[in-house]
Amino acid sequence: MRGPMTAILELRDLKKAFRAPGGEVTPILDVPAFALEAGAQVALEGRSGTGKTTLLHLVAGLLKPDAGSIRVAGTELTALSEGARDVFRARHVGYVHQTFALLDGYTALENVLLGMLFGAGADRARAEGLLRELGLAERLHHRPHQLSIGQRQRVAVARALAGEPELVLADEPTGSLDAQHAGEALALLREACAKRGAALLLVSHDPVVLGAFDDRRSLAELNRVAADAAQGSGR
Repeated sequence: MRGPMTAILELRDLKKAFRAPGGEVTPILDVPAFALEAGAQVALEGRSGTGKTTLLHLVAGLLKPDAGSIRVAGTELTALSEGARDVFRARHVGYVHQTFALLDGYTALENVLLGMLFGAGADRARAEGLLRELGLAERLHHRPHQLSIGQRQRVAVARALAGEPELVLADEPTGSLDAQHAGEALALLREACAKRGAALLLVSHDPVVLGAFDDRRSLAELNRVAADAAQGSGR
């Protein structure tokens, strides 16, 4: 049996709530425990309101929890300053956003290179290699508006992988694609992560996407807030 040292991500007693301008506090997450082994690929079913994007933002260090522990690659994120979390994320965590979050004024290659600047530094050869691997050899110098939705998604995947992260987070990464292109994009993402030994944590509400993973878990079951809400509504 593999021990806890194989975990790339460990969450303990993680809590997050948001405060409205009027002072009302809305709990979003209460996760007692969650772990992801190095190199594993896990899909979390996260329906609207279960806190899936908030969870990924916490793991990425974009948000700080109200309480609890987040350990990524052996580092406790809650102990780091915001600036230190930014540097850590650039070096250890890749993020594929649902909306891709590409910069319109830059080419596909430039978007990937910019994503590398906060880590070990821009490496043009590696960036070009990733884009070619993902089928964009003829689109290196195209800007986002000149690319199809599927091609933009591939640029986003290349940017997430450019820093050779140990953990890749994907928030509804196929949500903007039709069924055929979604399947192709998901396969490319999973293959690219496996090739590099990067763990993948993906959240989605799409049963087709979730069905592609052997390891599927329900965020609503992990999150006490969502579970309590479901019980309160009588479901």
